[in-house]
Amino acid sequence: MTFLLSATRGSGDLELKGRTVSLRAPVMGDYAAWADLRAASRTELEPYEPQWTRDELSRTTFRHRLKHYAREAAQDLGYAYFIFDVTGTRLIGAVTLSNVRRGVAQAGSIGYWIGSPETGRGHMTAALRLLAPYAFRTLHLHRLEAGCLPANLASVRVLEKAGFQREGLARHYLRIRGNWQDHLLFARLADDPAPEAST
Repeated sequence: MTFLLSATRGSGDLELKGRTVSLRAPVMGDYAAWADLRAASRTELEPYEPQWTRDELSRTTFRHRLKHYAREAAQDLGYAYFIFDVTGTRLIGAVTLSNVRRGVAQAGSIGYWIGSPETGRGHMTAALRLLAPYAFRTLHLHRLEAGCLPANLASVRVLEKAGFQREGLARHYLRIRGNWQDHLLFARLADDPAPEAST
């Protein structure tokens, strides 16, 4: 695993490279690949995401996303990364570290999606295993949290393989497709043993 980071913590210049995937902050040049992958994966993604807007995949919406990501990173509130193959050329999905809390918490929340052509290949597990050491060692977080719908067994497996432990059930935790939904809660701590499989 390689960490390439500018002098600024959480910089948009960050690139993380593992054995099978790489992570980097999204840029405007990623728009076409992002829109194509999201459109091709819509049927699989929509049941697990907030309600899509009419202009969900527009260039303007993507530009607004990038501005939001930049503001969040500048304020140390969140960091967004696109997941690529190890060469950095094929977009696979995305992972976000959001709701970063400092002070006595030193925690953040993980969210992710993967394009339907890439499911079942271990890419998301590899991405989470790549992001976690960066979050702990460079961002100095103590706790990473994630939630998933109980019926999303693939996501449960991803989190468990990435070293997250199930902690409970949160009732009506997030609004998914317009409805408040229960979520299983998972967490990984900085001093938890790292999963053994490589990224």
